[in-house]
Amino acid sequence: MNMKPRVLIGSPICQKPEILRMFFYSLEKLDSQMASIHYAFVDDNTQALSSKMLRAFTDRFPDRSVIFPGETERQPYICDENTHYWNQDLIRKVAEYKNRIIDYAKRQHFDALFLIDSDLLLQPDTLEVLLNSQKDIVSEIFWTSWQPNALPAPQVWLSDQYTQYEHAPNEQLSAQEKLVRQMAFYSKLRVPGLYEVGGLGACTLIRRSALDAGVDFCPIKNVSFWGEDRHFCIRAAALGFSLYVDTHRPAFHVYRESDYTEAANWMKKVYGAAPVRTVTPSIPIKRASARERPKITLSMIVRNEADKYLIQALSKHREYIDEAVIINDGSTDHTVEICHELLKGIPLYMTHNETSPFLNEVALRKQQWQETIRRNPEWILNMDADEVFEDGFAEGVRELLVRERGDVCCFRLYDMWTDTHYREDSYWRAHEVYRPFLLRYRPDHHYSWKEQPLHCGRFPNNIFELPSFLSRYRVKHLGWSSQEIRHEKYERYKRLDPSGLYGWKEQYESILDPQPRLIAWSE
Repeated sequence: MNMKPRVLIGSPICQKPEILRMFFYSLEKLDSQMASIHYAFVDDNTQALSSKMLRAFTDRFPDRSVIFPGETERQPYICDENTHYWNQDLIRKVAEYKNRIIDYAKRQHFDALFLIDSDLLLQPDTLEVLLNSQKDIVSEIFWTSWQPNALPAPQVWLSDQYTQYEHAPNEQLSAQEKLVRQMAFYSKLRVPGLYEVGGLGACTLIRRSALDAGVDFCPIKNVSFWGEDRHFCIRAAALGFSLYVDTHRPAFHVYRESDYTEAANWMKKVYGAAPVRTVTPSIPIKRASARERPKITLSMIVRNEADKYLIQALSKHREYIDEAVIINDGSTDHTVEICHELLKGIPLYMTHNETSPFLNEVALRKQQWQETIRRNPEWILNMDADEVFEDGFAEGVRELLVRERGDVCCFRLYDMWTDTHYREDSYWRAHEVYRPFLLRYRPDHHYSWKEQPLHCGRFPNNIFELPSFLSRYRVKHLGWSSQEIRHEKYERYKRLDPSGLYGWKEQYESILDPQPRLIAWSE
C-alpha cells in the first residue's frame, strides 16, 4: 500500500485578524487526498487576537501542528493602502523563521515543505497540482499591484533582483524593448502551464531532495540583493536545482484592506462561501465627490500597436485613469491582448472594427467619440497609442482638474526622435503650441467636426467654445522615435495626401531628414 507523502505547511505569521481569518479558511479548504498535511507556524503576531486565532486553528490538529514563538522584541510590521514597509531587520527575522521551519521539516523527515505567506488564499487543489509537477522547487503564481493602481505583477522573476524580461549577457535594451519583453513574460504566465523561472517565493513547495541538499534562507555574504527569497533562489540554483512556477491555480494575494471585498468574492467563487467579516475596516471610508476626485476616462484608437509604444503608454495611463474606451481598428497582432493585460482591474470597453475606416480619419474619430460619451464620462483623456505624459502627471492631474475652472485642458506635445531627444526645426515645432488632450464632457453642448479624411483633430473642432486652460505638463509623442516607424509614416502620408492638401507637404518630406536638429529631453 502506497503511503501518502507527508507535507508540512509552514508560515511565519504577523498578520491582521481579518486576513488571518481568510488565510485559515483557505487552508481548511485545501484538498488533502494526495497528502498527509501537517502545520508549522511561527507566532510573530503583534495583535493578541491574531495569536488567539492561530492557537484556535492548531488546536483543531493537535497531533499535526506546532507553533514556534517569535522573537521577544517584536518590531512592528507596517502595512497600509500604499504598500508594505520592510527593513533589513524584518527581512533577517523572517529568514530565520523560515529556516526554523526548514529545520523542523528535515528533523521530522517530511517529504515536502510548502512555505506560504499568511496573506495568500489558495485554490483547493493547489497542493495536488504542485505535487504532480514532480519538481523539486515550484511555486504557485499570484499577482499583486505592489503600488496603488500599478499593473499587477507576478511574484516570480527571471534573473537578478526582480528582472522580468529575457535578455542575453551584455545585451543593451531600450526602455521600450524591456517593456515589450516584460509584457511577453506576463502574457506567457497568464496561460496555464509550468514554467522555469530564475526566482520565486511566498507560495513555494520544496521537496525533501532540495531540503536535504541544503536550501535555506541564510544571507549569502557576497550577494547584496534585497529580500530573503533572492538568497534562497541563488543558493538553490548553485546547488543544481531549477526553479519553476505553476500557473494552473493562481492564488489570491490580500495585499491591502481595500482588497477584502474582492477577496471575499474570489472565495465565494472558488469555495462557494467566505468567512463573515467581523472587524470594522481601519480605512476611513469617505466618498469623494466629483469635485474632490474627478473621473478620468481614457479614449484611444489602436491598430497593430503590439511592437510599438502601446505597452509603454498604457503602463503610464493606468496610474491615473478610472476607465478606458478603446477602438480596436482591425488589429491583426496582439494589440487586444496587451490592452486587456495592461488594464487589468480597470473597466475597459473595447469596440472592434472588422473593416477599418482608417482611410477616413474623421469617421474613425466620430466613432471613438460616440463610444466614449456612451460611458457618460466626466473628463475625457484622448491619447494616441504612442503618446505619454511626462513624469509627475500621475500625481498632479487630479489636483490640476480640481483647481482649474475650465473645460478644455491643453498641453504641449514634443515629437521624440529618439528615446532621449525631441526634434526642433522649422518643420517640427509642435511643442510651441498648446493642444487639447483633456476635455470635460458637457452633454448639453453641441459638438461639430472638421469634415476631412486626414488631420481632422482628435476632438470635435468647436470645443474651444468652452472655457479652456493650460497645463505645464508635457506630452511625449513617441511615434517618430524609430527609423522604421518614420519610414512607415512617410510612405503613408505620400499615399494618403500626396499634394499636402490636409497637411504640410514640406514637413512630410522632412521626415527622412538624415540630420535633423535634436534637443535633449529633460524631466
